[in-house]
Amino acid sequence: MPADDAASARVLLWFRGTDLRLRDNLVVDAASALVASGSGDVDVLPVFCFDPRTFAASAWGTPKTGGRRARFLLESVLDLKRSLRDVGSDLLVAVGKPEDVIPRYLLEGGTNVVLTQEEVHQEERRVDAAIASAVKIANPKNAMRTVWNSTMYHVDDIPFNADASDVPNGFTPFRNKVESKATVRAPAPSPKPGALPLAKASIDASVLEYEPSLDDLPFATEDERARAKAPTHPNAVLPFEGGETAALARVEYYVWESEKIKTYFETRNGMLGGDYSSKLSPWLAHGCVSARHVHREVRKYERERVENKSTYWLIFELIWRDFFIYFAKKHGNAIFTPHGTAGRGGTWTGGAGPWRDDPAALKAWKEGKTGFPLVDANMRELAATGFMSNRGRQNVASWLCLDAGVDWRLGAEYFESALIDYDCAANWGNWVSAAGLTGGRVNKFNIAKQTKDYDPDGRYVKTWVPELKDVPKGFVADPRRMPGDVAKSAGCVVGVDYPAPFKLPPRMAYDNGGGGRGGGRGGRGGRGGRGGGRGDGGGKANRKAFAGKKRVGPQDVDVYG
Repeated sequence: MPADDAASARVLLWFRGTDLRLRDNLVVDAASALVASGSGDVDVLPVFCFDPRTFAASAWGTPKTGGRRARFLLESVLDLKRSLRDVGSDLLVAVGKPEDVIPRYLLEGGTNVVLTQEEVHQEERRVDAAIASAVKIANPKNAMRTVWNSTMYHVDDIPFNADASDVPNGFTPFRNKVESKATVRAPAPSPKPGALPLAKASIDASVLEYEPSLDDLPFATEDERARAKAPTHPNAVLPFEGGETAALARVEYYVWESEKIKTYFETRNGMLGGDYSSKLSPWLAHGCVSARHVHREVRKYERERVENKSTYWLIFELIWRDFFIYFAKKHGNAIFTPHGTAGRGGTWTGGAGPWRDDPAALKAWKEGKTGFPLVDANMRELAATGFMSNRGRQNVASWLCLDAGVDWRLGAEYFESALIDYDCAANWGNWVSAAGLTGGRVNKFNIAKQTKDYDPDGRYVKTWVPELKDVPKGFVADPRRMPGDVAKSAGCVVGVDYPAPFKLPPRMAYDNGGGGRGGGRGGRGGRGGRGGGRGDGGGKANRKAFAGKKRVGPQDVDVYG
């Protein structure tokens, strides 16, 4: 390579916060390919921007990025910076809008290409358009290219239109078709040293040396900054650490070292501890590890050790993750609207519009003071740690939307703020489904029954609701049933020591305009018969296991685990 000041072309490799890795990153791969195919005078400048808009308060006043996710994001960015340095590159980290930051580092007198991951949501695409305009204004020869990178099944390989317009609205037909007609690509390797020759011309060395701290991030409130600095709660399922290094270590541990994957199907509805599920969701959400890499490791484990329902089910969850991304690509902003993707909303008797305006119910829900122990335990865990099991998420969403009748979007935006593993498509896709607004059945959960089914000894509830620690396990699901002497002995009088159940609107007042009720059962079954063999050649032993069984909805799967 010639000296940096002789470069005639520059690749600005823009990382977005959902693609923070080098291994199996198709955007990084594309940058390496541009360098390899050039005439030897191409340099590369990797960039990441902490965009103040992604930290700002929403229209309802909730910070879009809460403290715990911000810390995980910062850890992931700094880990990426170290990884890039290991291959002779670096990461320019800035606090500011990408469309303001990136044009400052365009190569003068040469051509520039901005490479970034393709996103499916309007806010991100609006930023793309602003950057594309800015680089074109600087030089008509400049360009911006987006690369599909976020799914297990590549958009070019799925048996649907590229714009996802014919993607089914239900998961089962989507899964059946991709499994029978598509193939999961092999992961791309990490770049070799020298594959991303670092741009240094006209860039001050101090810019590349800058590593922001939590004090530098544009938090919406100081409370969120304090939350970001707080130590990990002692009851947290894991001390989640951001970055590709930690992500690959977690895959190695879960699949190979502990072999917890071989009992995943039996444990996935747990709520306590680090190993009832893979816990890969924070790293998947930030792109610290790719779904393709996880898929390859699971398939390798099946070949070398054991293939069973549990190994299949983890891949099944990754297909759900794909489904939500393509569902969002198809429906666009409909996943954020009151009436959802079905285009028709429910109505509540006596309510103003499709949803009830009940700030007291929303506040009780957020604070874990609804008087429904399983809901309260999960919401307190979320507030204290930034994480919640998939089983918990389905229950608290059902309570807020279908019991309290509160606008489901308020729940979705609170999750957006509070979750470490927030993923836009999965979060909003799950919430619009929980609200019964995708055209399918409505899955309304019986919270007391869910408690008895999934926390029969009350260990989880008592971990997060200490007011109930001495309540006999038979009364944990519904403490109101305790006789007076039992309540006194347990030191938990409902309405005094623990909130009385929040007064809910009359049952059955909700009409979603069609479809049936889920009957309050969480469900454990498999899917209906599968069409044909798998495109990736694996999972043969599981085809019969799932043939002819009942349909499965989002409440049955663990896209967060």
